[in-house]
Amino acid sequence: MISLKLKRRLLPLLLIFSFGLAIALQSPSLAQTTPTVTELRGVWLTNIDSDVLFSRWNVTRSIRRLAAMNFNTLYPTVWNWGYTLYPSRVAQQVIGRSLDPTPGLQGRDMLREVVDRGHQRNMAVIPWFEFGFMAPADSDLAKRHPTWITSRRDGTQIVMEGTHPRVWLNPFLPDVQQTMLAFIREIVTNYDIDGIQFDDHFGLPAELGYDAYTIGLYRQETGRTAPANFQDAAWTRWRADKITQFMSQVFFAIKAVKPDCIVSVSPNPQQFSYSAYLADWQRWERAGYIEELIVQVYRDSLTNFAAELDRPEVRAAQTHIPTAVGILAGLRNRDVPIAQIRSQVQAARDRRLAGVSFFFYETLGQRDRDFRFMFPTAARRPTLSS
Repeated sequence: MISLKLKRRLLPLLLIFSFGLAIALQSPSLAQTTPTVTELRGVWLTNIDSDVLFSRWNVTRSIRRLAAMNFNTLYPTVWNWGYTLYPSRVAQQVIGRSLDPTPGLQGRDMLREVVDRGHQRNMAVIPWFEFGFMAPADSDLAKRHPTWITSRRDGTQIVMEGTHPRVWLNPFLPDVQQTMLAFIREIVTNYDIDGIQFDDHFGLPAELGYDAYTIGLYRQETGRTAPANFQDAAWTRWRADKITQFMSQVFFAIKAVKPDCIVSVSPNPQQFSYSAYLADWQRWERAGYIEELIVQVYRDSLTNFAAELDRPEVRAAQTHIPTAVGILAGLRNRDVPIAQIRSQVQAARDRRLAGVSFFFYETLGQRDRDFRFMFPTAARRPTLSS
């Protein structure tokens, strides 16, 4: 039995302990322990059909919300519509504008805000070069550098993306390559990012590549004339290998500035990427130029979705780098049912993939409770060694 006197002495101590425990439980900085689960939980933040990047308040609110849903990775777009979404000296020199002219981006550095607020919430920030070598046909970039644009065999350059006319910078042209490398070095040097991401827009639509520079280079290196059939196997392989060589330059340029900055790639499935965009990401991955792979598998059918996850090139990548799947959460005019999202997340987990990333923030909708159900606790991001 504890005496009344001892009880009186212990009571203040018990009250102090209880109060401290309550504060600790309410304070993430004190209550959080190292997560025991390892899973990539990402989301793309884009300026297309989304307002998430167009004010400091939107950035702060959205990152707070995502952290509460136990996401751990942000992929903000930094290169879209022929402009950078961060203040860029390179863009000022090349395009004549240092920043996308959209009003909501003026007078601020969106990327620095995302990095700062993301890191405050223990989230990785990996900027995404969404447009790659693509640009709007009427962009300042295309107008200032018409010789950088590649073409079809008949000389036409426009490639429609939905209702939008696009052109493509020639990925084989040294000036284009050096400009892209300058953008990449600028970001890696100036921002405390955790990685940088590309997709198959760092390839080229297969019908393009018939500009004078490229067909001259093909003749010089192979002794052959560029074939009329853009799907010719040798012509396809030669162009794809040239793009692989450029990805090698990208990889080593990043590592020369910041060795621990991971190179992430989020392409379509391999067969489509190679045949449609000359982006042979399987070869990039085998060569060691990819340190995180997120295959965008936007399928409504669970059977078709799962079949892409079971592809041998995905299985092979999974054995030595974090390999995840990109899941469509919705489009501007169409929400993907949450039941479909749940089943796709489970399919990724069943195959022991590294995790998932959702395209895109705005289409998560008002479904916070559903995502917290899928991600009930915090998780560590997978690494090359985990």
